[in-house]
Amino acid sequence: MISIDIPGAGNKEIHHLVFDYNGTIAIDGVLIPGVREALLLLAGRTSIHIITADTFGFVTQQVSDIDCEVVIIPPGDQAQSKLDFIEKLGVQQTLCVGNGANDELMLKHAAIGIAVLQEEGLATAALFAADLVVRHILDVFALLNTPERLMATLRN
Repeated sequence: MISIDIPGAGNKEIHHLVFDYNGTIAIDGVLIPGVREALLLLAGRTSIHIITADTFGFVTQQVSDIDCEVVIIPPGDQAQSKLDFIEKLGVQQTLCVGNGANDELMLKHAAIGIAVLQEEGLATAALFAADLVVRHILDVFALLNTPERLMATLRN
């Protein structure tokens, strides 16, 4: 668990990290350099979930050595599928990271929603639904390893 006490917003006890795959932790289906190592370090602290439409078909191969759950969502209302998934986990104990329009609902309803702006871009729906925007996925891991940074940014 990752505990983050945010002045004005209360204590957030994060038991689940949910990452969109393509555009968030991977580019063109391949993990971004440094992501594997960062996920391996977090695996003992909280449960990791990767949710994706698996556009390129590489996700299972790419994360086979990481203790995480891979959830492949079907075509259709993917934003709702992602929201349904985090509701089963418990939105108040879930931190979500994404960049696409289909990440909007999970970013909006999660205890903490973080949008990333990288090579693939950032959908405005995700941007406005997030609590925080970072420039690169490795910035998310730095925030998780130093929760005081999240406190400083998200305090009311």
